[in-house]
Amino acid sequence: MMKRKALNAKPPTAKPPAALEGEDRILWEKVARSVTPLGPRPRFGGEAQADTMAALMDEAMLESALVNVPPPHAAPALAAGRKPKPARLASPEALDPATQKKIAKGRLVIEARIDLHGMTQDEAHGLLLSFIERAAQRHLRTVLVITGKGRSPRSEGALKRAVPLWLAQPAFARHVSGHADAAQGHGGAGALYVRLRKPAGSAD
Repeated sequence: MMKRKALNAKPPTAKPPAALEGEDRILWEKVARSVTPLGPRPRFGGEAQADTMAALMDEAMLESALVNVPPPHAAPALAAGRKPKPARLASPEALDPATQKKIAKGRLVIEARIDLHGMTQDEAHGLLLSFIERAAQRHLRTVLVITGKGRSPRSEGALKRAVPLWLAQPAFARHVSGHADAAQGHGGAGALYVRLRKPAGSAD
């Protein structure tokens, strides 16, 4: 009875191997649907041999399908939507004594100057940034910024303290390479010598 039931049993439907996931499983199912059965499986002496043949067929179909799978694309260097970080410019530094002395003695000419004395910080910040940007566009290298000494009874020297901090901000630092207190003849502690960066490609 058991023998007749085994002989009359329908051949098992090929199922995807349990280890397959994602795209491999979908690909296996597409290949399995495209295969045309050739008829009942031949009997090779029992269910054990039939199961072995079924496993071999499933494995052969999977191997044939995977041969045609294109290789994955190389991962992009940067994730989508991300941009490379721009190179950071060095913050402006104190002018070296030799350069400071050349400006004081006129061997390096002061090419433009701006007087912020008596302005509010909001007024002075915007005006100074515009002045520095225009000077850089004209390829100037040395300018004078007058802040005032902050010695009046009600003054706390706000601009004298604020301007060096502003020059370190990115909007200014992209143009400014260094600064230092001016010599007495150019305003002393109430003014700054400011050196601008060399224009691109300049040998000077």
